[in-house]
Amino acid sequence: SYELKWAGDRDANAYKLKIAEERRDSYAFRNKEGTRHRAVMEELKALAKEKEHESYMLKWAGEEDAKAYLTEMERERRDSLAFRNAEGKRHREIEEQ
Repeated sequence: SYELKWAGDRDANAYKLKIAEERRDSYAFRNKEGTRHRAVMEELKALAKEKEHESYMLKWAGEEDAKAYLTEMERERRDSLAFRNAEGKRHREIEEQ
C-alpha cells in the first residue's frame, strides 16, 4: 500500500514536471513568435513610411512642376504682350508716315 502511494506520488511529480516543461516550452514559443511578429510589423510600418515619404516627394515634385509651368506661361504671356505692343507701335508709326 505504501508502495502504491509512493508510485502515485512519483507519477504525480513526473506529471507536474512534464506540465512545467510544456509550460516553459509554450512560453518560449510565444516569446519567439511575438518577436517574429513584432519584426514583421516593424518592417510593414517602415514600408508604409517609405511609401508615404515617396508619395510626398512625388506630390512636391508635381507642385514644383506646376509652379514652373505657370511661371513659364506667365513669361510667354508677357513676351507675347510685349511683342504685340511693339507690333502695334510699329503699325501706328507706319500709318503716321
